[in-house]
Amino acid sequence: MPEREPADLLRDVLAHADRAPGAMALIDARGRRTDYATLARRIRTTAGGLRERGLRPGDGVLFSIRPGPDALVVALAVVAAGGTVIFADPGVGAQLFTARAELAGARWAAAESLLHAAAGTAPARRYARRRGLLLPDYAALGVRHLYSGPWLPGVPRGAVPLRRLAGPPLDPDPDPDAPAVVIFTSGTTERPRGVVHTLRTLSAGLGMLRRRCVLGPGDVVHTDQLMLGLPALAGGACWSLPGTPLDPARFAAQLAERAATHAFLVPGDAARVLDVAPHWPGLRGVLLGAAPVVPALLRRVRAAAPDAEVLCIYGMTEAPPVAFATAEEKLAHTGPGDLMGTPAAGVRVGVVDDELVVGGPQVCPRYLGEPAHERVATGDLGRVDDDGRVLLLGRRKDMIIRGEHNIYPGLHEPRIAALPGVVDALLVGLPDDRTGDEEVVLAVVLEPGALIADVRAALGAVVPGSAFPDRVVAIDAVPRAGRTHKPDRDALRNSLRNSPRNSLR
Repeated sequence: MPEREPADLLRDVLAHADRAPGAMALIDARGRRTDYATLARRIRTTAGGLRERGLRPGDGVLFSIRPGPDALVVALAVVAAGGTVIFADPGVGAQLFTARAELAGARWAAAESLLHAAAGTAPARRYARRRGLLLPDYAALGVRHLYSGPWLPGVPRGAVPLRRLAGPPLDPDPDPDAPAVVIFTSGTTERPRGVVHTLRTLSAGLGMLRRRCVLGPGDVVHTDQLMLGLPALAGGACWSLPGTPLDPARFAAQLAERAATHAFLVPGDAARVLDVAPHWPGLRGVLLGAAPVVPALLRRVRAAAPDAEVLCIYGMTEAPPVAFATAEEKLAHTGPGDLMGTPAAGVRVGVVDDELVVGGPQVCPRYLGEPAHERVATGDLGRVDDDGRVLLLGRRKDMIIRGEHNIYPGLHEPRIAALPGVVDALLVGLPDDRTGDEEVVLAVVLEPGALIADVRAALGAVVPGSAFPDRVVAIDAVPRAGRTHKPDRDALRNSLRNSPRNSLR
């Protein structure tokens, strides 16, 4: 067994509070500010309150709270108390959510009271369903409940409000090799897949980000992404939260109002902010990640923030980060593939059967319910050039990336194909060369007399909002290839690119 050592992430955040208690740690979406002393006190007393109420080391906590000070405090307090934060997205649909919850075996759930209300009463469920929100019934989970926000109808009896969790301060000493977080990335209702990270692997990865991005006291990092907000706090910087969902105009205004020095965006969101605010003065760093970054977008970002280093981060949930590339490096690359850049210090990237494989101290030790491993396959086709740089040549998976959402077609196509009037269905992504984002297109084969309008109207009952198609088109037949006659998604994408848009938006 590895020798016990302090958990770097928690230790660094709390140590900075001891060194600079009055320094600003957080600015929330409404502009409210929290200093390091207050943040550290809340983490310690919330961890103590969780222990007082029965949370034991190793307990899992299903976590469905939007980014903000309360969410950050509770997540860090759970880890400080020895528990495991299980990030549970309610927008994936009730069936998949339930399958994930059963696999995780959590004893607790922390959710917003609004989610309880939306799923806990029949009128609210009908309203949510009409908007494509297939929310799970949290009250039906056999767990102990914590909730944020005001009490609302639907909050389970006995649920504890987060504001009443304070207890005797707990000085964190979690096992760095115990599970700290679980993040679900893919899989079906029959076989969901969750990435397990320990404090050791999280601290290693976040340390790589902090050192490469040089985040420290005096910096203001503007993002809603936990994986960059935490390195900012560990380095003594201020984490500025823009609020969700993204409002491009508000995001741009906050950059100036809060004197942000760094910003992180997924490429699709960066394009939306640039559309309303083409100038981002004052930034020293712009970080882009979670999806391919096309040259046209890189040029727009460089023009918007001419004094900033524009850095593209290649990584995966199992191994954050893998490699870094500056805008200049990517734009100068004229060879085949998309340049992902130089691996972070200590990261090992290899190729097995044309697929990129990653090892290193930041790699998750296992998937939930699966054996331990030392390296992970990325699902990306690629190679490592003579200079040790990673080149991406394509995606092995069928996953579609839209904004910050990863959409798995196989999760939704069977339910769409079962709708009245639908013979077959296929979801594909069409890349936007301007933004690097993907348009989600649903292609359906219809029964005689069936209408696209009727199909689209019925989609809200079977497809969550995060995966709802941007466009629905009718096709004569799903193209197929190979001995097994699997759907040929490339052929469909080519057909859609070259044909008129017989769609209903």
